[in-house]
Amino acid sequence: MRAASIILVVLAVVLSGACGLGKSKEELAAEALQRGLEAHFDGRLDEAAATYHEVLDLEPQNKYAFYNLGVIEDTAGRRVTAENFYRLALASDPNFVPALFNLAIIRNAAGAVIESIDIYRRATEVDPSYAEAHLNLGFALRSVGSELEAQAALTRAVELKPALASRVPPAPEPAPAGAAAVP
Repeated sequence: MRAASIILVVLAVVLSGACGLGKSKEELAAEALQRGLEAHFDGRLDEAAATYHEVLDLEPQNKYAFYNLGVIEDTAGRRVTAENFYRLALASDPNFVPALFNLAIIRNAAGAVIESIDIYRRATEVDPSYAEAHLNLGFALRSVGSELEAQAALTRAVELKPALASRVPPAPEPAPAGAAAVP
């Protein structure tokens, strides 16, 4: 009887492992991501970054881990590394709007305004309700002289989020007919 009890205990242990009581990589990655987010929100950025790398060890294409690593790098002023992480997030999900938005900001700041316009446009196509993307698109368009498109994007931003109106400067006055352009 004692031998049968031991066999039942061993069998129960083996079956419990086989029945999925152990956690999958996806579950472990989700738990690690949650720990990383908690550390990130608490300002423990080194711990958060290490935990996001743990997520990537479990799920090498996890867009959230890449994105959050980008945010940490961006916050620290390491824009090139941040850009790389945002691009990795987008390689995993080309329509991941937060990564698109942050990448567009970085590209604009780097002087790649036309590229940033393309990225902002993509972000607004994926999420037409993202007011801040419309706003930044409008600013970028205005900076390259596309005033009509810029005004449309800025108007859309304010329609979506009226509080943004205070951030929108008035449209420049058109030059009088026959006036020479100022160099």
